[in-house]
Amino acid sequence: MAEELDPFKIAQEQLDEAASIMKLDKEAHAILREPKRVLVMSIPVRMGNGHTQVFTGFRVRYNDARGPAKGGIRFHPQESLSTVKALAAWMTWKCSLADIPFGGGKGGVICDTKKMSDKEVEALSRAYVRALGTDMGPEVDVPAPDVYTNPQIMAWMLDEYMNIARKSEFGAITGKPVEVWGSAGRMDSTARGGMYVMREAAKMLKINPRRATIAVQGFGNAGRYAYTLSREIMGSKVVAISDSEGGVYDPDGLDLAKLDEAKKRTGTVQGYKSKKAKKISNEELLELKVDILIPAAIENQVRADNADRINCKLLLELANGPVTPEATKILFEKKILDLPDFLVNSGGVIGSYYEWVQNITGDYWDTDLFYAKLDKKITKSFNATIAMQKEYAAKGEKINPRMAAYIIAVERVAKAMKARGWY
Repeated sequence: MAEELDPFKIAQEQLDEAASIMKLDKEAHAILREPKRVLVMSIPVRMGNGHTQVFTGFRVRYNDARGPAKGGIRFHPQESLSTVKALAAWMTWKCSLADIPFGGGKGGVICDTKKMSDKEVEALSRAYVRALGTDMGPEVDVPAPDVYTNPQIMAWMLDEYMNIARKSEFGAITGKPVEVWGSAGRMDSTARGGMYVMREAAKMLKINPRRATIAVQGFGNAGRYAYTLSREIMGSKVVAISDSEGGVYDPDGLDLAKLDEAKKRTGTVQGYKSKKAKKISNEELLELKVDILIPAAIENQVRADNADRINCKLLLELANGPVTPEATKILFEKKILDLPDFLVNSGGVIGSYYEWVQNITGDYWDTDLFYAKLDKKITKSFNATIAMQKEYAAKGEKINPRMAAYIIAVERVAKAMKARGWY
């Protein structure tokens, strides 16, 4: 029987496993299996040709027991409600594990921005906010950039929200340009947080960072920063990287300037040229023998059908949902340290939290302070996850890092719901 790859069913399956291990109250479990609120929106937009196109948009507020919902907005041609619900659930656990005062949310629009003009993208961005209306704001639901959205789109959305609210509330959206009070350091916070986790995991596994070999799947924002920051923070060598078209492998290490040039010239990193470089597929990249594998692209890349061929010591889930539940079990049996997405990529939402705090207080920080706070916060989450895993091991129950992180996160949300009288 083929493995179930529906994103929300995977999210529910992960929660169910954690609930069983931690003996979660049945009423709390029932509440946490489904989102608190789901909006499906019909969004008409006047396009450049003068015709109106109707887009389908989503916003899911999964749980707000610990604070306003927090989560990005994705513009993607294959966007689905199942994906948005799953990501909203994972955002709930991500914010809880990071111990920041947010719940989980997520949004998306089914569209292909590569076929749209800037004016059309702006019109869609503003129309999405108008469709949400007062269902967003700094104390309700705080969006941020995600797949195929960026700081400029956030600025347009913020402007539209302020026009509706009739007041200046810069904390209504994060991931903004610094010109409208975005935060210094926010742009690379997702990957930087992941590299801080990688540093701590490498210490635990006794991996020498300057001799470590790394393969990165993905050359978008997270993947590209993973390349630069792994060298900056760890001094490691990235030997393989890929984009949607495929990848390139060079045992001597890849050069960023050449990767950028190849991408610009040919539209793919496979245009990279060096004496030892060879083209590889995304599947081949995942199965390379390297010290550290970083999936930084899309979900469901490591599955039951290929997990047994993964050949690394540390797998760092920088993407959302790159490893399926069945694959997680296989990697655990192979003694590969698979660190879950909602720990590894939580630097993005931690950075958004810091931006939100600065917007609300009017006290703005420099990059060094931002990075220092991010390092301390995400390192604490890593240590808590490993400690929980050891706590269960001491009781004779072996659990993987994902379940350890889930137990911490779910317990915090459940306690907040209990205190508020939800069950």
